[in-house]
Amino acid sequence: MSEMRIKTMVLGGVQTNCYLVYHEKTKAGVIIDPAAQPDRIDQMCLELGIKPEALLLTHGHGDHIMAVEKLKSRYQIPVIAGEKERDLLADPSKNLSAALGMPSVSLKADREVTDGEILVLAGFQFQVLATPGHTAGSVCYLEPEEGVLFSGDTLFEESLGRTDFPTGNMQQIVASIAEKLFVLPEDIMVYPGHGNPTTIGHEKTYNPVAIYRR
Repeated sequence: MSEMRIKTMVLGGVQTNCYLVYHEKTKAGVIIDPAAQPDRIDQMCLELGIKPEALLLTHGHGDHIMAVEKLKSRYQIPVIAGEKERDLLADPSKNLSAALGMPSVSLKADREVTDGEILVLAGFQFQVLATPGHTAGSVCYLEPEEGVLFSGDTLFEESLGRTDFPTGNMQQIVASIAEKLFVLPEDIMVYPGHGNPTTIGHEKTYNPVAIYRR
């Protein structure tokens, strides 16, 4: 029986999904895309008994990173992001923090990861999948044994991420989805940056990328 538990928190002005992923027995966990409201995230960790080990970022847009600094300081844990997201994280004009009506945010990841890396955290093994397109450094986190994928703003339920923001590229996101995500087992559960969970199988039938590629 799986020991992974996933608590979804919908935070901030654009309803961003923040995921608290933790081990049921040990309570060790990770926080994926700490979107906003650090005190609320902290309170949920306290209520569930979660002991965060890392902050994982799927990409650097402001609506996914507003709570990073406070949570990093509070728990003394590393920030992990894709290596090609360095410039966007550091530049408020590129990460849209100011444009979204939020305080300007400039971040530097403590660990920059590349395609195929395995992160051993909270008793799980998260495989990094580089999926450029929504941003140049967008990544997804796959836990194959648990059958879950945290897709950020790359893949949504019957949709895909915008590419009209800095470093976005439509050809890249289509290739990322088709060549990196649609090759995964169809029963993989997908937890996106916004909206409802879905599955790879569902998206291979109903996603615009699948329809376009037929």
